[in-house]
Amino acid sequence: MQYSVKSSLLCKVAPINAIKSDSFPTLILLHGRGADENDLLSLAPYLDPRLLVLSVRAPFAFPMGGYTWYEILQVGKPEEGQFKESYELLRNFLGDIKKQLPVNPNQVYLLGFSMGSMMSYALALTKPTEIKGVVAHSGYIPEETELHYSWNNLRNSSFLVAHGTFDPVIPVQLGRRAKELLSKTEASLTYKEYPIGHNISEESLHDLAAWLQQQLQT
Repeated sequence: MQYSVKSSLLCKVAPINAIKSDSFPTLILLHGRGADENDLLSLAPYLDPRLLVLSVRAPFAFPMGGYTWYEILQVGKPEEGQFKESYELLRNFLGDIKKQLPVNPNQVYLLGFSMGSMMSYALALTKPTEIKGVVAHSGYIPEETELHYSWNNLRNSSFLVAHGTFDPVIPVQLGRRAKELLSKTEASLTYKEYPIGHNISEESLHDLAAWLQQQLQT
């Protein structure tokens, strides 16, 4: 089966081989700076076949190629205007797919890499009743924004935080900061470090695929 979406954000939907259903657990892939919707879509064949997988393109063209969710003022601090616009577009996109696709609203997951992790955190921490779980790979929680996070309403939320100890782009200390913040909540948290740089490795892909599979069984 092949689906398509009409929304303010462009996306590609991976073909799904599962039995036709009116309610699929759904995974939204959010790429990093300088990539596009094709980047993380290559992960789909390695993920649980029950998942409806969508890969979204960030809204702003990146001067060096690809797309970005926002400009970076410094590591850990996004440009507020673009960050807010991307957040609103992503929030609207979530509403659009629930209307247009056979999405199980109680089983929506986000998988973000790098800047895509920041957008995943932003959506999940402000709309915890709409996002069941997040895989945040090589990213950080954007703390210096105007968003108000629902730290006290995460008891039904799950997070897998993965980071490379040799990451030259986003230091592992920011991954550890996410672990620190989430550990203070009632969210279910799994934290993993790998001896890699700013990338997804075979080991981390195996772990995130297993984590997502486990989520579908709970």
